[in-house]
Amino acid sequence: MSRPDLNLLITLDVLLAEGSVARAAQRLRLSPSAMSRALARLRDTTGDPLLVRAGRDLVPTPRALELRARVSQLVQDGQAVLRPAEKLNLKQLVRTFTLRTSDGFVENFGPDLIARVGKEAPGVRLFFVPKTSKDSTPLRDGTVDLETGVVGKMTGPEVRTQALFRDRFIGVVRKGHPLSRGKITPTRYVAGRHILVSRRGLDKGPIDEGLEALGLEREIVTIVGGFSAALALARATDLIATVPERHTGKQRAGMHSFAIPVPTPEITVSLLWHPRMDADPAHRWLRGCVRDACAKQRRQVSPP
Repeated sequence: MSRPDLNLLITLDVLLAEGSVARAAQRLRLSPSAMSRALARLRDTTGDPLLVRAGRDLVPTPRALELRARVSQLVQDGQAVLRPAEKLNLKQLVRTFTLRTSDGFVENFGPDLIARVGKEAPGVRLFFVPKTSKDSTPLRDGTVDLETGVVGKMTGPEVRTQALFRDRFIGVVRKGHPLSRGKITPTRYVAGRHILVSRRGLDKGPIDEGLEALGLEREIVTIVGGFSAALALARATDLIATVPERHTGKQRAGMHSFAIPVPTPEITVSLLWHPRMDADPAHRWLRGCVRDACAKQRRQVSPP
């Protein structure tokens, strides 16, 4: 079965509204002969005369009367779909956005983000889910609207990204720890017992590579899957945690932070989303809210 020409819906809508081939042709800026051919195609497609002559006028058939309201609504709906999105009314917006982030991101940037969203769009709810991997499948299948993290090899090539802030790794120990006093040298640093953070359970990281260049090796006594767990252990023991500075600002309250005495690369934390959400006004607004929350935190950070 051949696919019908949906452009005929517009022609039929105008013909039924005008009840005249000449007036319909004028309205659609077609010649009367072109409109007559279009009416012939409509008759062939629907299997009904649609408009029949009654004296000098054309009158609709019962089938045409049945179709008139439906066709008109279809044309209006189609025009609405193709029309640019209306201006976003945040006060009337009712929507739940799912954000995949780390616990540290929620704790450090969540309060400002939630306050802004609640003030501007009280009908919007934020659903934070833990980030257990860098796989982009949740963005692709729509179960996640936004994600934060470091762009890596597992990030889908089609995923849109925007840098939020740069971060550096620092050392963190409990108050009163020996490393909370005096200058931190590479030798003092490796003499302690360390916590390694690795989602994949690796036993080395970038800091270990920097230490190897100096001929040094630190003792890693435990491996955890997140920075929150590392800080909780460091707070209650003499273990040394290594965490990103900005990402853990509030979680480190009451602890001693120090610059790691080994060159380590900075990381860039980015905002990630699927390209199908690019033009969505509400999604664009939320992306701006996340960027602003991160920028506000940047101005509040002080060196360790």
